[in-house]
Amino acid sequence: MMRLLARTAPVLLLFAAACTRLTPEQQLVQDVAEALGGVDRVKAARLLTLEGTGRQYNLGQDLRPGLAEQTFTVSAFTREIDLSQPRMRTTLTRTPNFAYFQGPQAQTQVQGIDATVAYGGADPAKLARSGAAAVAERRAERFHHPLVVTWALVTGGAKVTAMRTEGAERILEIETDAGPVTMAVGADARPTRIETRGAHPNLGDVVMTTTFSNYQEADGWRLPSTSSTRVDDFTTGEYTVTSRTAETGAPGAPPAVAAAPEPTAPAPNVAVEEVAPGVWFLAGQSHHSVVIAFKDRLVLVEAPQSEARSLAVIAKARELRPGTPLTHLVMSHHHFDHSTGLRAAIAEGLTVVTHEGNDAFVKAMAARPFTRQQDALARAAKPVRVETVGASRTITDGTRALELHHVAGNPHSDTMLMAWLPKERLLVEVDAFSPGGTYHPYAANLLAHIERLKLKVDKIVPLHGGIVTLKDLMAAAKPAA
Repeated sequence: MMRLLARTAPVLLLFAAACTRLTPEQQLVQDVAEALGGVDRVKAARLLTLEGTGRQYNLGQDLRPGLAEQTFTVSAFTREIDLSQPRMRTTLTRTPNFAYFQGPQAQTQVQGIDATVAYGGADPAKLARSGAAAVAERRAERFHHPLVVTWALVTGGAKVTAMRTEGAERILEIETDAGPVTMAVGADARPTRIETRGAHPNLGDVVMTTTFSNYQEADGWRLPSTSSTRVDDFTTGEYTVTSRTAETGAPGAPPAVAAAPEPTAPAPNVAVEEVAPGVWFLAGQSHHSVVIAFKDRLVLVEAPQSEARSLAVIAKARELRPGTPLTHLVMSHHHFDHSTGLRAAIAEGLTVVTHEGNDAFVKAMAARPFTRQQDALARAAKPVRVETVGASRTITDGTRALELHHVAGNPHSDTMLMAWLPKERLLVEVDAFSPGGTYHPYAANLLAHIERLKLKVDKIVPLHGGIVTLKDLMAAAKPAA
């Protein structure tokens, strides 16, 4: 019996070792947890708090397409992430470093997620519930920190579905309660970046990436102190933070917010006002359009805000002159809130007229994939047709002229167009002057162009706000000048 036990004992030990041997994926997760502070410490944590400062960039709203020069200084940044459930709250204060239509003062923003309730606002005491798109976006954003992903992996809240090697990094594909997450791990077992995928109303299919560096040791933890965020290849933010953990969770949504119904996008409201024979102001919500009738065509100025609004505006324009085809869209500038309906207009067969600096932008937007959330152009592909404007261009049928002029030097956009109807003495513009506000940093530039071109203007038809006169613009331009 003793001899039998002596022979079988080594076999039993090898069998036990084989049963407990970790897979390569499990071993990497263990290594990451140890690199961050230890497996037991990771499991015990419940709340991660990040505090610091940083810089944000103006995605889709800079002076030119693709430019990353306009920034906001983030003077205070706090993010509380509950590790045990989908809760996160971010509070930041930022100040623009450029002429901003909302003014030069600091702005506070609060954004949160609590299970299926997204919320936000500028005043922590007056937060409001956000829609379904914000829920998906923030649940995914919650995983953009190594500790959050690692905690979910070591506690069984997430699982590795694939692992591969790319250069010096190992890539983990992970399934979470917010969908797929990709985490890259360096040779030192420290995560270098985390990616998730989403849908953007202008860009379609996008990859959101956060990269990490400068791991610092504090209170037994080794966590990144700097990070940067990107949407595809555009950097949206850079932050320097300190980290601390606790064994209690993050604050949830305020009870009144959680009890409120989830908001839905309002149905487009298109109010028609004929400002001159054959010229209609299509107002509603915060962004407006203008349609102009020629003998052989209708021309629409602006397809803004959303695909739904732009399609409603296009339908209304066609109702105004049923026998006249709508053939052209004048896009004032590239900013995302004024080009969200661009793809819808292309899907409707319209030729896009815009400043020459927007030519590549229009074609790139038309070519982007929209597979995660299909839009009109993804459902019914059409070729993109672009006609560009340099300093100026005139559209005419011999009886009516529409002059398009580049608003050069505009601090809001380098590729801005304004439209002037000389016979009607009407000027159509957007973001150069928005009546009703108290701060008009671009009004002086617009007035200078009117005077330089010697345009005779009785009425200004702004695509933000109501119709005003030239005197209103002159009064607004004085403080800015």
